[in-house]
Amino acid sequence: MRAVLAEDHALLRDGLIRLLSAHDIEVVDAVDNGPSLQRSLLTHRPDVAVVDVRLPPTFTDEGVRAAIEARQQIPGLPVLVLSQYVEQLYARELMSDRTGGVGYLLKDRVSNIATFIDAVHRVASGGTVMDPEVVAQLLSGRGQHAMDALTAREREVLGLMAEGRSNASIAASLYITEKAVGKHTANIFRKLDLPQSEDDNRRVLAVLAYLNG
Repeated sequence: MRAVLAEDHALLRDGLIRLLSAHDIEVVDAVDNGPSLQRSLLTHRPDVAVVDVRLPPTFTDEGVRAAIEARQQIPGLPVLVLSQYVEQLYARELMSDRTGGVGYLLKDRVSNIATFIDAVHRVASGGTVMDPEVVAQLLSGRGQHAMDALTAREREVLGLMAEGRSNASIAASLYITEKAVGKHTANIFRKLDLPQSEDDNRRVLAVLAYLNG
């Protein structure tokens, strides 16, 4: 697997290069600013881009903006965004493009190596990965009235679905059976008028479409 990395902090950038390389992910380029990132993505066309939201020169949205613009020229380019904080605007904008793998993780997740590497692989393979904290804020952003139709358990299941969890993973997290998860999932899609799907990534995108609505 080939990756392009964008991170302006030299120590973190070097650490990420070493971490990815140790897990058989070749970092073909590592940059520290938005313009260089866009050029690198268009030149190397990697299997996945791991991108900090805020990069020089303005430290606002150069990273995610460069990734979004590159995806317009390379449809489906997998992008995993890393951020220091939950920034709903950038999360929503990244998720609004439904082609290819996308992910949004807080940088704290990098300390959990297994979680981070799994996220890189899932995004590279076309999956969707959302940090639990991002999901929680997107859910709250919908307003209480939009969630009144759901039971407390259904809200828990919805949050885990939006993180990209399978029914088996949701069942293990909530200590319930997969059959119960399937029932809750069916109720959620019916109550929120979402299209049913057995495909995990399509299901995540359907949920994110609801959260972004």
